[in-house]
Amino acid sequence: MQQLEDSYDYLIVGAGPAGCLLANRLSADPAVRVLLLEAGGRDNYPWIHIPVGYLYCIGNPRTDWCYSTEAEPGLNGRALNYPRGRVLGGSSSINGMIYMRGQARDYDGWAAAGNPGWAWDDVLPLFRRTENHFAGSSQVHGAAGEWRVERQRLSWQVLEAFRQAAGQSGIASIEDFNAGDNEGCSYFQVNQRRGVRWNASKAFLRDIRQRPNLRVLTGAEVQRVVLAEGRADALSLRWQGRERLIRARREIILCAGSIGTPALLQRSGIGPRPLLQRLGIGVQHELAGVGENLQDHLQLRLIYKVSGVRTLNQVAGSLRGKLGMGLEYLFKRSGPLAMAPSQLGAFARSSAEQTSANLQYHVQPLSLERFGEPLHDFPAFTASVCNLRPYSRGKVEIRSLEVAQAPLIQPNYLSDERDLQVAADAIRLTRRIVAAPALAAFKPEEYKPGPSYQSEEDLQRAAGEIGTTIFHPVGTCKMGPGRAAVVDAQLRVHGVPGLRIADASVMPDIVSGNTCSPVLMIAEKAAQLILESQAGSGLEIALAPPVSEEVAG
Repeated sequence: MQQLEDSYDYLIVGAGPAGCLLANRLSADPAVRVLLLEAGGRDNYPWIHIPVGYLYCIGNPRTDWCYSTEAEPGLNGRALNYPRGRVLGGSSSINGMIYMRGQARDYDGWAAAGNPGWAWDDVLPLFRRTENHFAGSSQVHGAAGEWRVERQRLSWQVLEAFRQAAGQSGIASIEDFNAGDNEGCSYFQVNQRRGVRWNASKAFLRDIRQRPNLRVLTGAEVQRVVLAEGRADALSLRWQGRERLIRARREIILCAGSIGTPALLQRSGIGPRPLLQRLGIGVQHELAGVGENLQDHLQLRLIYKVSGVRTLNQVAGSLRGKLGMGLEYLFKRSGPLAMAPSQLGAFARSSAEQTSANLQYHVQPLSLERFGEPLHDFPAFTASVCNLRPYSRGKVEIRSLEVAQAPLIQPNYLSDERDLQVAADAIRLTRRIVAAPALAAFKPEEYKPGPSYQSEEDLQRAAGEIGTTIFHPVGTCKMGPGRAAVVDAQLRVHGVPGLRIADASVMPDIVSGNTCSPVLMIAEKAAQLILESQAGSGLEIALAPPVSEEVAG
């Protein structure tokens, strides 16, 4: 076991997707010493690796921070569970495994907002570098990276019927959601390897754990960033029951996510002055935007009873069905246990006024009241639909200096009238798809929210009743110029030398899709920026070596 040193060149906080990738890239230079810190434990819990195991990882303190939101007025006073990964691999160890980049217009919008180097043409090579795509290398996809992307191993008649119904409703079938314009309907590609979850720890740490210049510390709770003469100098942390102070010779990089990163900054006295003063925290550096600009995708989970077609509700509802699922996974690594939480996707426009797809569907051959509860005892499918570009903005604020005390999370869902309009339009579009001829044979009957909701007011109220998070919080340390921004286009924290952020919190606006792989792209960009800055300073660096044949295969 390596000794924990008093200083390292790079300190990386959070071993989620971004932290794992950065540890890989920065430690490729044997002259550089890297410390990766993770508050959770190792990813050796079996349910992490079986795809359906997300059901046993979300809400489990072994793998999840188990946060919850405040009571949300837009959700009729409901508070939501807010899962965030607390384990090696971070949220890539408990998420839906969907490989999604978003739309080219998302990144072009970031660049146009004052963030040069972040347009689609700039970031596409970064996506390709990280990717190990089943179809091989192309102008759009990469095959030599570590982030494995495969087709799903499933076949459900009800999903294929929904895909045909979408086509009959004007949402054409496509093959690839990740070429820059994801409008259309297709099966999601997933981060799996032969039916097993492929998390960031496997992808970026497994083959390099023996590097003598890399130390990965689990069970390490970082309490604050310590400044010295205005510069980020060290981290104060608790590990194995002891307080430690570890210095950074070059940089500290925060990868703790859209909840963890602003909370850490605020505990360090970096953030909005009124909050820090209210909590009695000394203001080390005022940054009004820390914790602000929280954005998330709110999904509306419409459920339809069906007849004459198989769904997971019936299969999992019998002992014979459960035994069959287990045997199929054991011998073939396929079937329901290999399923991502959502299998079929669609991107569509909520109305004719939209210039690009602003809705995303996650369609599942199952139904349940809420995550963590049993499947319904009747055959059904769920068509979840989310607004990809919400206008509502929330915030994250610590309640005290204690790491163990969960921060206030207030997404403010549906607080903007424009989001209410999109929600009502989304329910109407879903009903049009389900009423299409391709699904007629299965006699779909709306169970949630129910056919009694018809008027505009009804539909907006229904959105508040059935809306829930799809686990995509971003934006709480936004990138850009101006007073509300926290980092610049180089991901450096404004006014604090030696401190960068590389996670979903830097997104100025949420991407049009799932957020895990865009976070990896952000980390790849951060590694590039850090290595370029060190080269410019005259320090010798080494780029990451080619990926091993085993990983690339």
